[in-house]
Amino acid sequence: MYRTFTYFLVLIVMSILLSCKGNEQEPTVPPNILFIMSDDHAYQAISAYSDQLIQTPNIDRLAKEGMLFTNASVTNSICAPSRATILTGKHTHLNGKINNIMPFDTTQITFPQLFQKAGYQTAMFGKLHFGNNPKGVDDFMILPGQGSYINPEFITQKGDTTIIGYVTDIITDITLEWLDKKRDATKPFMLMYMHKAPHRAWWPSAEKMKEFSKKSFPEPETLFDDYTNRGTAAKTAEMNLLYHMDYTQDSKIMPETIEEMGVVEPVIPPIIFNGEYALKQSRNRMTKEQKALYDPLLDAINADFKANWKGMTNKEKMSWKYQRYMQDYLACISSVDDNVGRVLNYLDENDLTNNTMVVYTSDQGFYLGEHGWFDKRFIYDESFKTPLLIRWPNQIKAGITNEEMVQNLDFAQTFLEAAQVKAPADMQGESLMPLLKGDSQGWNREAVYYHYYEYPGWHSVKRHYGIVTKDYKLAHFYYDIDEWELYDRKKDVHEMKNVYGDPEYKDVVVELKKRLAKLRVKYGDSDELQQKYLDMTKNTNSNISESELKKPKH
Repeated sequence: MYRTFTYFLVLIVMSILLSCKGNEQEPTVPPNILFIMSDDHAYQAISAYSDQLIQTPNIDRLAKEGMLFTNASVTNSICAPSRATILTGKHTHLNGKINNIMPFDTTQITFPQLFQKAGYQTAMFGKLHFGNNPKGVDDFMILPGQGSYINPEFITQKGDTTIIGYVTDIITDITLEWLDKKRDATKPFMLMYMHKAPHRAWWPSAEKMKEFSKKSFPEPETLFDDYTNRGTAAKTAEMNLLYHMDYTQDSKIMPETIEEMGVVEPVIPPIIFNGEYALKQSRNRMTKEQKALYDPLLDAINADFKANWKGMTNKEKMSWKYQRYMQDYLACISSVDDNVGRVLNYLDENDLTNNTMVVYTSDQGFYLGEHGWFDKRFIYDESFKTPLLIRWPNQIKAGITNEEMVQNLDFAQTFLEAAQVKAPADMQGESLMPLLKGDSQGWNREAVYYHYYEYPGWHSVKRHYGIVTKDYKLAHFYYDIDEWELYDRKKDVHEMKNVYGDPEYKDVVVELKKRLAKLRVKYGDSDELQQKYLDMTKNTNSNISESELKKPKH
């Protein structure tokens, strides 16, 4: 009798243990997917990556409670193409969205469509940046194009609407309202919560502008980079803080102050951008009450400029512009972090945390003064790398850092596998599930492929493609120049010296060129396809270069 009782007791205990183990490995019900994406959020401005500039405690929660990727990257560092790659799981040369102007091929299957077909409730709120009728979502409210920070307009299924307030707060309000009142609790959800911030032109909320305009920030080591030991592309790019960042739009200097001080603005192609117009447009969107909050803050910024600008050297002007840039940029991110916290708290309070995969990322990286730059586009790290943090309780071990070479190309297949939905065979990414589950043997990628197309164009970053491994980066700048660049990512972390012609790296170059050629075949890219896209984009408005106009020289 005793033996029989012991036997059954052991069986019961083993059954419980196996059940617990099974729950840890495989979700018993389809997981919810919450995809959070900001626009131009540099990994350097997330304190889980670096606490030099800002504290982001809410975004950091995802790293503490999940996995942080240190080598996540994009396939093409520019807004709309990145989003198209995320939605389709394909490189931009296949989905057609090579730049912000070229149309997206709407015949492409996007992963929200597959979730919708699989019985998920789907929604998208915030910035999409192309199209006005996203496919595969049951509900949406999206900003038209870049959208506005102040009192933004939204495209909805019922028509356009304008909502009074600050865009980051509003996108979160819409998201929480959907979760609380529109979500069907009997279905799993796939929700895309997509911020406009911190995209240029950086307009913080009045509260954050007041707080951050009083702060100062450490300068990056390479702020005064003169591009020695680099190629033509770095030397001719037009995104230098001193020479190409606009005083009116970017630094919030009023047109009357510009005139009074005799400041010469960078000459910008007017059909693309006009700093004075952009500043006035933002202020014209404000209500009387909003202007009453912002005007004293703008007056203080302009008073500081008047008091100091004329006596500054160029180096001091560069530093002044950097501080103004960081004050507004980081203030925008602080609002994003606060609002991410609101959503995470909602999940906690409504028993949704444990069965929801939460992903935080950006559409690409961004320069925060490194190499003297702002913006993105290059294969260099600050632009090429993107933040990626994923939390999925009971599935991902908390507090893990992952260094594998992953890309935004992989997101669609990852989400689909997590939901146990079959991915189309023509998707080009690789599911991150082995990494999320701690199965390093199930991941064998050692290199990723990158290709940037928008040249001649905004910021004059030349067209290039390349291969990146943990150790090296090889890039070919191929239009109107023919130059190769190689960087040793371990010895030269700031990418200050092109070693392509260094005899010590001769064998590395040979090997990487072979691997690059194989990657191009694997992903279906070619010289012929490059020429096709070049011919297609020669006469588009995006292909107006600042270098074709007169402007102050470096």
